[in-house]
Amino acid sequence: MDPSPFLQLLMAEAPVEAFEGVVAQARSNGVAEEDLACLQNDLVRALHVRATLQGRRRREAELAALYDTAGDLTSLRDVELVLQALVHRARQLLGTDVAYLTLFDVERGDTYMRVTDGIVDARFRRLRLPMGTGLGGLVAQTRSPYVTANYLRDERFDHTSTIDTAVGGEGLLAILGVPLQLRGQVIGVLFAANRDERPFKPDEVALLESLGAHAAIAVENARLFQEANTAVADLHEANALVEAHIEAVERAAAAHAQLTDLVVAGSGTQDLAAAVAGLLQGGLLLFDHEHRVLAMAGENAERAVVDALHPALAAAGATGRTLPAHAANGLRQWVAPVVGSSEHRLARHRCVPSSTPVALGLRSGIAAVGGSQIELIGGVGGVVDVDHGEFGGGDRTECLSRD
Repeated sequence: MDPSPFLQLLMAEAPVEAFEGVVAQARSNGVAEEDLACLQNDLVRALHVRATLQGRRRREAELAALYDTAGDLTSLRDVELVLQALVHRARQLLGTDVAYLTLFDVERGDTYMRVTDGIVDARFRRLRLPMGTGLGGLVAQTRSPYVTANYLRDERFDHTSTIDTAVGGEGLLAILGVPLQLRGQVIGVLFAANRDERPFKPDEVALLESLGAHAAIAVENARLFQEANTAVADLHEANALVEAHIEAVERAAAAHAQLTDLVVAGSGTQDLAAAVAGLLQGGLLLFDHEHRVLAMAGENAERAVVDALHPALAAAGATGRTLPAHAANGLRQWVAPVVGSSEHRLARHRCVPSSTPVALGLRSGIAAVGGSQIELIGGVGGVVDVDHGEFGGGDRTECLSRD
């Protein structure tokens, strides 16, 4: 008999029924028994070749999927995309109705659904499972793949009403689960499942195990990327703090030099107040220990409501700290102490419009303003944050009073 019909069917990747139809047609045509026997032998060989070719094509597809997954692990930084692609490939290659992946939540002590493909019931996607329950619990305990042809009837693992309801609601019967292992520890389970009974071949189990190994790497990469990003963010924050501190020191040094020059030159209180107001970019009022205004300088200083400052002046004098004062005339106001030798010598107040959210004030007073020489030794009290209305340096302007 001419084997060419089988060759043509092999080239066309025809179904098994088409091969068997050749023999059936020959028999109906009255072909001799000897020729039918030869044709039957050709059929067996053709089906064997067909199965071999199909196996090779399937293996090529599996290797391509593993190669693509490996590429995803190196090119994609979004673990969600990697895991979704991986679970989708598992479903396609095994030809199952659904595939899904669960991970262990160490903090909560349970297992949660991480990625699903083909699941239609939203409750299934939100499922959280106690550790050690269901087929996934058995896989985690044994660190080995497990297969069940009918989950709800299988008594090998611990059933719970939550899991059984979810599996039944999704209509799943046959389930294959393989462990996701990382450094000898199971971190999750990859599943492929069908809505009817079906066996899973050893090569299908091996394929899902390979995909599970890739999934474990993806999860670990995500953790490492998160740690790296956190470390980089911490470094940026630390660097910003260092730069801010350097800037604050430089500003304080410049202010110190400017005010020291004024003092050495014998400048009066008004000149000092004007210099400080300029440095802090706002209005400034200088008070004595009885809360009387000694000097006024800078924009908006004349708009300050002195009576509204008295409670804050008294509190700042008692605590030695910079304090916010009652807002008035659209100004945000602060009061800060100036410390000289062993007692608080001077108080000042700075005020600006609410559109420029910064202010500063002083508390006690100056002893013998006209006859004493005041030498600034501690800076200008603090670095002003013009965005938040706060001081970045400190609460005090320290002065040394000398008669």
